[in-house]
Amino acid sequence: MAYWRKMRGTTTSPPRVSLSEVLWSWIGAFLGIAAVAWIHARMLAQSDLVMIIGSFGASAVLIYGAIRSPLAQPRNLVGGHVISALIGVACFQILGASIWLVAAVAVATAIAVMHLTKTLHPPGGATALIAVIGSESIHGLGYLYALIPAGTGALIMLVVALLVNNIPHIRHYPEFWL
Repeated sequence: MAYWRKMRGTTTSPPRVSLSEVLWSWIGAFLGIAAVAWIHARMLAQSDLVMIIGSFGASAVLIYGAIRSPLAQPRNLVGGHVISALIGVACFQILGASIWLVAAVAVATAIAVMHLTKTLHPPGGATALIAVIGSESIHGLGYLYALIPAGTGALIMLVVALLVNNIPHIRHYPEFWL
């Protein structure tokens, strides 16, 4: 019975954020995703490289909307994406035949390694998964996937987060670097 009682939760819902916070989160997310997508469209569209991946949408929620979260800090953002990308590519290349197994191993291993390296960033799990279930162009990148799009895209979004999140006097980012 105690097991089931744990699922009731222990606190109430957090308070609603201010309209100012909503606006700055929107501006940051818009500019961060726009920057990565623009670079993809202008510089990489004619190549086999990609710059924007789905997990960046989840990163945007953290680094523009939950800026004080430990999971949104620069070390976690960049480290989580790069480490998870490397793990996803390695799992795909080593275990490649059975997608259900490779997907599970890649995401679980990415979580474990992010924990061990203090780089836990939930979108990193998606970055590892994309390395496994992604298109042929993603698979064709091999370990370059960790650099472009995972590392470079995360760095672009980080620069935007540093610039935008520090404009209003009520916000500051980051909480810590290392």
